[in-house]
Amino acid sequence: MAITRSSSWRDAVLDVSRLIIHQNWDGFRDAQAKRKIYRDTYHELSMLTDRDLADLGIPRNGIQKLALEAAYGV
Repeated sequence: MAITRSSSWRDAVLDVSRLIIHQNWDGFRDAQAKRKIYRDTYHELSMLTDRDLADLGIPRNGIQKLALEAAYGV
């Protein structure tokens, strides 16, 4: 973060406020993208038949874990 000289304390407060808002917004967008990956992965795997899942070596009760790993690396 670059430090700049502001003409007044209000400018400094506004600069810091903008920085905080942008950082929070970036975090929100990142969380939203991860949630979409989770939902899409979970939905796609849920649509498979038990036979298809067995061919892939995935138990039906392991779908949530795989979706979490895909989205969050858990």
